[in-house]
Amino acid sequence: MNAKSATASVEDMQSDVSDAISGAEDMLAQAATSTGEKAAELRGRALQQLKALRERMNEAGQAAAHHSRAAARATDDFVHDHPWRSILAAASVGVVIGLLIGRR
Repeated sequence: MNAKSATASVEDMQSDVSDAISGAEDMLAQAATSTGEKAAELRGRALQQLKALRERMNEAGQAAAHHSRAAARATDDFVHDHPWRSILAAASVGVVIGLLIGRR
């Protein structure tokens, strides 16, 4: 997955969450002013929408966990294949952080 598609996916998820929450809020607000069957129907639709949102969030969490495990495996493979490059990179980052902290 490239950076553009990941950004688009995050934006889509944020839009879906925002839309679902807004829709549920509207339905619950209408249910508060309605009575009888109409109120029950609106509450039921709001609950269905929130359940669908929960399922979508769970799926997104599972996908994120899958991608992070894949990234961890790739990093582990790289470190095992190129140990000296990894040591050099870590030492370089440490030196830069040390210089930044030392400037204070």
